[in-house]
Amino acid sequence: MTSKLDQILASTTLGVAERKGSADLAAMEQLAAAHTPKGFAAGLRRVSEYGPAVIAELKKASPSKGLIRADFQPRPLALGLEEGGAAALSVLTDVEFFQGSLENLRMASDAVKIPCLRKDFIVDAFQVLEARAYGGDAILLIVAAHDDATLLTLREAARQYGLDVLCEVHDRDELTRAIDIGCEAIGVNSRDLRNFTVRSETLHELVELIPASVVRVAESGITSSEDMFALRTAGYDAFLIGEALMRLADPGAGLAEMLRRTAVASGI
Repeated sequence: MTSKLDQILASTTLGVAERKGSADLAAMEQLAAAHTPKGFAAGLRRVSEYGPAVIAELKKASPSKGLIRADFQPRPLALGLEEGGAAALSVLTDVEFFQGSLENLRMASDAVKIPCLRKDFIVDAFQVLEARAYGGDAILLIVAAHDDATLLTLREAARQYGLDVLCEVHDRDELTRAIDIGCEAIGVNSRDLRNFTVRSETLHELVELIPASVVRVAESGITSSEDMFALRTAGYDAFLIGEALMRLADPGAGLAEMLRRTAVASGI
C-alpha cells in the first residue's frame, strides 16, 4: 500500500520538475547570492545555552489536520514569533499538502533577523537553490525519503549554497544514517509520516543516541511548557512547534508565555 509520504514525494517530484524546467537559473543564482545565510544551527546552539531554542513553525494546514489557521499572514506572524522569543522559524513551502509557498518563506525571512528553515520535501538540488534564493538559511532532509547516496548529494548541495541541514529521523536506523552524512542538526519526529500518527516515546528513546556535536531537535506533539521542560531535561536543545502556536489567536504571545513557564519550571 502506498503511504502518504510516498504520495507526497511523488507529487513533489513532478512539481519540482515543472519548476526546474521553466526556471531562469541565472536569475535564481543571483537571488541566492544576494541572501547571506543567518546561521540556523549556530543560532539554535547560542540560544540553547541559556534556555530552550524554539523553532516556531509558520503552518497554515497539514494533510492530517486540514486547515489549521485561516488568517495566515506570514510577515506579522513571523514578527510576532520573533518578538515572542523564537530562536528560528520553520516555514512550510509545500503548496499542495500544506498550503505553503516559497513566497511565504521570502516574506518571513525578510521580516525577521532570526534564521529560517525551508520546511518541505526536498528531493532535488534545485530546491536547495530555491531555498537560498527565497531567503532560507537551512533545509529539511527527511531521511526516510531517500537512500544514502541521494541524502549525501542533497547534503552536499546544501553545503555548496551555505545552508545548514536539519536531518529528520523517526527510528534508530534513520538516526545512524543521519549521523553518517554529517548534518548540523538532527530532528527526531514523533509523527510517523506514513500514517501521521504521533508516538511521543520516540523522542525519549532516541535523544541519548544523538551526538552532542549536533543540535538535537524535538519535533511534533509539543503542546505545552511541560512538554518542553521534560524534553529539555531529556537532552534536547531545540523544539519545533507548529500547530500548538498556529491555533492561538496571538502565536507570539503564546510562545512568550510557554517560554516563561518553561523558565519557571527550570528555575531560570
